[in-house]
Amino acid sequence: MLTDPIADMLTRVRNSLAALHDVSEMPSSTLKERIASLLEDEGYITGYEIADKEGRKTLRVNLKYNEDRRPAISGLRRESSPGRRVYVQADSIPKIQGGMGTTVMSTSHGVITGHNARRLGVGGEVLCSVW
Repeated sequence: MLTDPIADMLTRVRNSLAALHDVSEMPSSTLKERIASLLEDEGYITGYEIADKEGRKTLRVNLKYNEDRRPAISGLRRESSPGRRVYVQADSIPKIQGGMGTTVMSTSHGVITGHNARRLGVGGEVLCSVW
């Protein structure tokens, strides 16, 4: 049984990047699909797709590299966990790498980036950081 599916997703992506794989596969969920969508919108991955594998939905994340085969994602960190939830107000949303990274947050407006949460003036749970 998996206790933290978001941490599992981030670890699978991190391991795939370290092994220079083009695709990372994992079990799918609505939250993971939304996180993958945000990563695609921010330019960290080239895309994602939902596949039906043996009756189960699978999320396939297409990883992005530059021409020197260096990954677009240099770091992923799980901020909030099932044992330690991290909530912030709109005025204290962390800036990752001086604003060059992205914070993924779960808010009352859905799963959005920290930049959009600051713009909307909403706080919420900090799920993960990407840079």
